[in-house]
Amino acid sequence: MHTDSSTSGIAAGRLSGADLARNFCDAHPPMNLAQARIEADRCYYCYDAPCQTACPTGIDVPSFIQRIADGNLRGAAHAILEANPLGGMCARVCPTEVLCEQACVRNTQEDKPVEIGQLQRYATDHLMAHPGKPLFTRAAPSGKRVAVVGAGPAGLACAHGLARFGHEVVLMDAQPKLGGLNEYGLATYKTVDDFAQKEVQWLLSIGGITVRHGTALGREVHLDGLCAEYDAVFLGLGLGGVNSIGIAEPQATGLGNAVDFIAELRQVKDLTQVPVGRRVVVIGGGMTAVDAAVQSRKLGAQSVTMVYRRGSADMGASTHEQAWALENGVHIQHWASPLQVLSENGHVSGVEFERTQMVGGKLQGGGERFVVAADVVLKAIGQTMVTQPLGSALELQSGRIRTDAQGQTSHPKVWAGGDCRVGGRDLTVEAVEHGKVAARAIHAALGAATLNA
Repeated sequence: MHTDSSTSGIAAGRLSGADLARNFCDAHPPMNLAQARIEADRCYYCYDAPCQTACPTGIDVPSFIQRIADGNLRGAAHAILEANPLGGMCARVCPTEVLCEQACVRNTQEDKPVEIGQLQRYATDHLMAHPGKPLFTRAAPSGKRVAVVGAGPAGLACAHGLARFGHEVVLMDAQPKLGGLNEYGLATYKTVDDFAQKEVQWLLSIGGITVRHGTALGREVHLDGLCAEYDAVFLGLGLGGVNSIGIAEPQATGLGNAVDFIAELRQVKDLTQVPVGRRVVVIGGGMTAVDAAVQSRKLGAQSVTMVYRRGSADMGASTHEQAWALENGVHIQHWASPLQVLSENGHVSGVEFERTQMVGGKLQGGGERFVVAADVVLKAIGQTMVTQPLGSALELQSGRIRTDAQGQTSHPKVWAGGDCRVGGRDLTVEAVEHGKVAARAIHAALGAATLNA
């Protein structure tokens, strides 16, 4: 988002450094030992536990909680990270309220599930603070080399799995830091103390993974060249494009993309230097919209309004995230669609909306119009995959890469996972599972290739 000091409605330092430090501290502080033990004792340790089934990575939840109760925190971390090598980050950002915790049998007993996410964080944080000897070691070198393009959750999980199997992995990413959305796409208050990079360093510590920063598919490397140089390729490209809001967008100061705002905020060292509008409008209803809206409030914006074209039940953000936005002073306006972004003298001044309604199962404008004044307008209506670097090498479906259940694409040497793959749900934990499953499939394919050689 372009800003300048002459824009009266946009300014840095709306709050003191102390206020900003409080606003951007850990949104959900970790448990202490006593709390963890009390919570672990609430688990029924179910056989064929529904919480494990609800976890996309299949973490053995009763097992790791039992180990916490027994004081075996290293064993608990092993159970978590064996299934999910990014279990620390997932404990922070995974929507547990609609996955494992929603499936917890305690919901039917007392309407309060075991706090699985917090217990998972407790165990993994303890390991990060007291790593000791490596949890996992590499198998004997296989002599095979695999390129992993994209170091987000899917690529990191795949690289770690392949390294454990003994393969040499070259991990490539366009950004200066690894982590993908874990580093650039999450609200600052969700992952404090540079946790994303701490987790990356732990993951790389297994060895056998060479990192190449500043390397993008279609720019420094090309798919045909990778297929010729490596025994297999995994693509964890994510979604690099941003959807248009479908109306004319003036060249005005204060109009920007929510994903860029979030990424920039994650990288700044001094929050008092971050400019924010006095009145902010966020167009969209997903997790990105909530993160942008809440952080705008925490930076000192006086009013922040999220506007979504449908009702609350249709929003991409969970009910938990919606409640978090409201708790932080964000106003959510449902059933409204943008008509035009208003500007004065080259600066955003507001957005004109039309109220919407469902007619015969279709969303339609109702005719009534209204304006929300704004100094800053952030677009958060989803992202699209940039397919140009792929050329015609892979089969696509609905603008994403088509794969089988193991992540293999239409090219026999290429696998894909995460948001770039058809069916991705924009969940960190699902991307991790894609990478994990693909690593196993690649390992099996490389073994078969060796036997057939």
